[in-house]
Amino acid sequence: MQHQRHLRSKTDKEQLGEVMKNIFDTVAELLLTNDKYKTEDGKLLKAVVYSDVMAMSEDLLTLLLSNEDVKETFFKDVQGTLVFDKQKFAWFMESKEFLPDSYTSYTNKIGLTHNGNFISQTNDVVLDFPYKDCVLEGGQDKDDQKRSEIFYNETIASDEISRMLAPKVFTNAKRYTAVSKNNIGGGAEKSISVEEETGITFNDNDNLIIKGNNLIAIASLLKRYEIKVKCIYIDPPYNTQNDSFNYNDSFNHSTWLTFMKNRLELAKKLLREDGSIFVQCDDNEYGYLKVLMDNIFNRDNFIATLVWHGRGGRQDSSFIAQVHESIICYAKNKSQAKFYKKSIVDTDRYPYNDERGKYKTQLIRKWGSNSKRTDRPNLFYGVKFNDETVFPILPDGEDGCWRWSENKLISEINNGNVEARKRKDGITELYQKIYQTREDKSVVYTSWIENRWVSESKNHLDELFGSSPFDYAKPESLIDELVSLATTVNDLVLDFHLGSGTTAAVAHKMGRRYIGVEQMDYIQDITVERLKKVLEGEQGGISKAQNWHGGGSFVYCELKEDANTLITTIQNATEDTIESVKSSIYADERIVPYLTKQELADADKDFENLTLEEKKQTLIKLVDKNKLYVNASDMDDETYQISDADKAFTKSFYEEA
Repeated sequence: MQHQRHLRSKTDKEQLGEVMKNIFDTVAELLLTNDKYKTEDGKLLKAVVYSDVMAMSEDLLTLLLSNEDVKETFFKDVQGTLVFDKQKFAWFMESKEFLPDSYTSYTNKIGLTHNGNFISQTNDVVLDFPYKDCVLEGGQDKDDQKRSEIFYNETIASDEISRMLAPKVFTNAKRYTAVSKNNIGGGAEKSISVEEETGITFNDNDNLIIKGNNLIAIASLLKRYEIKVKCIYIDPPYNTQNDSFNYNDSFNHSTWLTFMKNRLELAKKLLREDGSIFVQCDDNEYGYLKVLMDNIFNRDNFIATLVWHGRGGRQDSSFIAQVHESIICYAKNKSQAKFYKKSIVDTDRYPYNDERGKYKTQLIRKWGSNSKRTDRPNLFYGVKFNDETVFPILPDGEDGCWRWSENKLISEINNGNVEARKRKDGITELYQKIYQTREDKSVVYTSWIENRWVSESKNHLDELFGSSPFDYAKPESLIDELVSLATTVNDLVLDFHLGSGTTAAVAHKMGRRYIGVEQMDYIQDITVERLKKVLEGEQGGISKAQNWHGGGSFVYCELKEDANTLITTIQNATEDTIESVKSSIYADERIVPYLTKQELADADKDFENLTLEEKKQTLIKLVDKNKLYVNASDMDDETYQISDADKAFTKSFYEEA
């Protein structure tokens, strides 16, 4: 099917015929007359042009119509109306003859572009592949291990993911459990150690940490956890150059949205009907993400956007320094959503206090229109208060009127709901005491600005690891607020961009069950080690507020890799090894099935013209993404050599006998 489609798209391009041979330069020169379509150094921004083609931009169409050759080639007269052949122009742009570079030429030759169907533009599924930009040697200290993480990403057409999202085999499963021991010398206090157990099976009470691609991991969670998660929190990549990791140039705006869409659609299936999701982002993609989530979760289920003052603004900000981030909250089903609001002391709205609690006051004498005695004569009367008879007298000395009947005012005085104050002219005024109700105490504001949160996460990680491995890890107090709002004890919390493990650490200390997913190799050195310290009772973050002293357990496991090992090999390649890696990739049966050896051989001479990063990206594209991890349905296949322990754990996870 794929090979046929590739061949068909080639035929379509050939049908453009000789007319195209002289028009490539004409179109390029025409497009470059619009500054919107060119870089500062005068190169054509093909992605911007393509976006305007798909949007049928009036500016683009006007520009194309200004040249008779272009008009004749890409527009058709239909009963006096000019119709733009959008598909033909898109094929034209994708042809290797139109402004080819070495990378485009190479990928076209090996059939990765799929002209006419545009894998890179249909945005069916986006996978991302991290690689380290340095190779660590044994014995390096923590500071040496700081490094940026760079992601390759690839958009996969929907008809190429037949097995990608099927349940996967789990491997390397371990359970870490806190064990209390008496101190030497017989003291009353006990110390906590963490024991590691292998050869385990999974049960409902287990907390879970998974290493692997988060899209594929979420898909594997569905079989056990569909409609069981109470709260999801994620802090995904923000699609900026200032992120904790960077995305390659092809990870553009539309691809980032697809990356989010893929994951959010699956995540929604995991949520309970009374569940909620919180997605943190900055202004770079906020507006687009909000519309995307409106579409996925339904606009009617939008709860609020919380504004968090996360860090100081950059000194080199061109215009306005951004000092906040947004947390978008949706309910799965707003009519069934459950939120647990914290009591607060609102000293601005309730400035007074007595033995019954916080209260505000309101004048009992009527003010404004209809406030004179002549307006409401029945509401002018004297009432006894603290041995004084009080009348409703207006500030100008005229007789006024009360807001209440005499019986009600006397009743409120007897119930202690009235207080008196003297005006400057000596007249006594009576005020109603309005106490803060339980509902009014339980309020959540959309703006959270507490500067202590900005530095506490870094200080906490410094304490745990000697230095902070993350510049902008979210503080435990922020996650505590969200988890407290959305869950109660024993509810299930999910974070599939787990990072340093803050969400899991907070959930553990708060008595919630949790699932965390992370694909970076630091999951072993940072995330797992942090949670082990939580089991031991570390006292950073929210520990003191939660009276946390240790205990509990969690399970760690990994998605069983298959072709993903090829990607790791490619990522670790150097200038010296990339050729041998290429040869092994070409010979591997786990590359895309519709490429022939002849096609690879024909394209091979262009490989040497690519940069090292382009060579890696190209080889990663060759890997069959259906074979990244081993499917659970294949675990008895001897080809994969799945151990009995891995089979037992996988079956227990999917609740199979």
